[in-house]
Amino acid sequence: MKLIEKTTNKFTKAEEEEDDGSEVFQSIEVAKVDQSNVSPPPPSADDFATPLVEVSAAGDELNLIPPLNFAMVDNGIFRSGFPDVSNFSFLKTLGLRSIISLCPEAYPENNMQFLKSNGIKLFQFGIKGYKCPPGLENEVWLHLWNSKCQKEGSYTNANSKTSEPFVNIPDHKIREALKVLLDEKNHPLLIHCNRGKHRTGCLVGCMRKLQKWCLTSIFDEYQRFAAAKARVSDQRFMELFDVSSFKQIPMSFSCSSS
Repeated sequence: MKLIEKTTNKFTKAEEEEDDGSEVFQSIEVAKVDQSNVSPPPPSADDFATPLVEVSAAGDELNLIPPLNFAMVDNGIFRSGFPDVSNFSFLKTLGLRSIISLCPEAYPENNMQFLKSNGIKLFQFGIKGYKCPPGLENEVWLHLWNSKCQKEGSYTNANSKTSEPFVNIPDHKIREALKVLLDEKNHPLLIHCNRGKHRTGCLVGCMRKLQKWCLTSIFDEYQRFAAAKARVSDQRFMELFDVSSFKQIPMSFSCSSS
């Protein structure tokens, strides 16, 4: 709705003064717009800087803080870094049935209590984490490692005769974790390692092979989470991982959690 206000301004033209001294009048229309029905502007990036807030049944505010590197992988499948107490309220909203932990350390007592109180089953497949030596890019370290293996004898994984830098990624543990991941009875499910980058990225990448993703897309997804920490060894493992022993799975999982 628009309200029109008419005002009359009285002024004398100083630049072109009339001989008879007559005055000039001008009518100006000013439009005032009722903004009560106007849609608000779209949210900016700053609007998402604060965590989500939910009000509990008791009237208390709960901060819904997702774990580090949290993301949805597929219907009923999520990934993240290691969740802590501050993330429990958020995880509760996901209605999780299972968690796959790829860390070898004993699960923290607080986390175990959270799982128990929410009926969440833990599947732990301990894979040792490793770091690239400071100051060395992956390609440089890969070259040095391969040179070392040529002198001392190559260490192979279960899929190929190619040496793996840093440490061997345990093929059998990835396979066991995949079996749990692919069973929709365990969904909704969260996969996590320490930072949600390398070990989690390898497991998700192997699942993508089963979904018939091309390697370019698999590596792009891996690198989105690993960023500057992306490892040649992880990408090589995913490339060489043999999925022939697994039955065909759908390109996407069902939305149903039943």
